[in-house]
Amino acid sequence: MALTITLILSVLVAFNFLLLAFSCNKSNVKSVSKPPKVLFSETRVTATNQSFSEQLAPTGS
Repeated sequence: MALTITLILSVLVAFNFLLLAFSCNKSNVKSVSKPPKVLFSETRVTATNQSFSEQLAPTGS
């Protein structure tokens, strides 16, 4: 029984290595890395104390 389990596991490991060897994506074409396109530009909004306090809701205290 132990021999059967060892034999089955050995066959599965060998089959796994064969799949690994033949399934690699080998690319010989050199790809040119382009900089990423910016969809939205970052804009920074600086709030002053007056405009910041106008955005707050009244708390009643």
